[in-house]
Amino acid sequence: MAHHHSIALATLGLTKPNQIQHLQIDARNVEKIPRDGMMELIKSIAAAAGNEENGGQPFYVMDLGALERVMDKWKHCLPQVKPFYAVKCNSEPAFLAALARMGANFDCASQGEIQTVLALGVRPDRIIYANPCKAAAHIRYAATVGVNLTTFDSMAELEKIKKWHPKCKLLLRIKAPNDGGGSLRPLGKKFGVLPEEVEGLLRYAALAGLHVAGVSFHVGSIAQDPTIYLSAIAAARTVFNKAAELEMPPMHVLNIGGGFRATQPLFQRISDTIKEAIEDYFPKEMAVTVIAEPGRYFAETPFTLAAHVIGIRARGEKREYWIDDGIYGSFRPTLYNSSFVTIKPAFCTSEESSVIWPSVIYGPSCDSLDQVTAEIKLPELQLHDLLVFSNMGAYSSSAGTKFNGFDMISIPTYIAYTY
Repeated sequence: MAHHHSIALATLGLTKPNQIQHLQIDARNVEKIPRDGMMELIKSIAAAAGNEENGGQPFYVMDLGALERVMDKWKHCLPQVKPFYAVKCNSEPAFLAALARMGANFDCASQGEIQTVLALGVRPDRIIYANPCKAAAHIRYAATVGVNLTTFDSMAELEKIKKWHPKCKLLLRIKAPNDGGGSLRPLGKKFGVLPEEVEGLLRYAALAGLHVAGVSFHVGSIAQDPTIYLSAIAAARTVFNKAAELEMPPMHVLNIGGGFRATQPLFQRISDTIKEAIEDYFPKEMAVTVIAEPGRYFAETPFTLAAHVIGIRARGEKREYWIDDGIYGSFRPTLYNSSFVTIKPAFCTSEESSVIWPSVIYGPSCDSLDQVTAEIKLPELQLHDLLVFSNMGAYSSSAGTKFNGFDMISIPTYIAYTY
């Protein structure tokens, strides 16, 4: 049974999901607000929390309405592709629960992620263990709980699977052609077999009595060129053909990975390219199930971050601000692209100022590299004012640390629904 812990913001219809075990959120009990009401809601949360008395604490607002909209967009643009959400992107329990309720499946990369998803009541057949290199103990755990689909890209991985989970269905992870040329963060250096390695691995799997059910690839994070999906799907078909040539059981699963963003017009072009490529290379008579591993696509837009100004310094015409979140929290430098974010001040303690200053924003730690943004135009801010960052759900809270004693793992999340 779910345990609901009421908080001071009950009149706003909000909950703190990180206080709830076995989370089940009923959207009917969440306060609905218009899409332009997010800023006022954030101000209300901050005011109710008492910034000065508590010293300030960053917080997220998760928008169930925004999540519904990106799910509807996926179903409209890629109706034949089943989404397996990449849990690593954002593992907020309320978010995962909402995705599960909307029919999403899950891409897990570790025992811990599998446990998180199963704890929400998700069946193990809705999980793909999509990490090509797994620790033996994690493979044994997957076998124990019935997670029976995983990826591989090496002989050593096949040997581990044969020993610890021989009944598992396998997807051969191939390196996408043109890797590095069409996405902001290529993955092919670390993962994926080369064309000349395919036959040997397929033969070894067949001799070992393992079931290779299909092919997996990932074009890299934040795809910029739709044609990289076309070439990757074509490459996947050559592997299907090789398996047939080796008289292996017919492959029936194609995993097209991730790389999608819901906010860019490019998503429609990518979707059209994928649909055409699937029709060309995997016609309906092949009865192939097509899945994907979107992470950023679902997580990015539903989350808004509010951080408090905890320090100020004026130097000439420049204003320097310290906030209570930084690169060891929601702004990981290697995983995060600040160009996707909209930054707005929410005045809580001062009147709105018409004077705009060149400004810099620092995080709270003593690391001089802990800089959120080096150049931004902002009005004059006061201590305890808020800076509000939109599109903050992807690779932000999931990468938080406790560096320097600042707990960036336990940032609270409030739930709202915009219409």
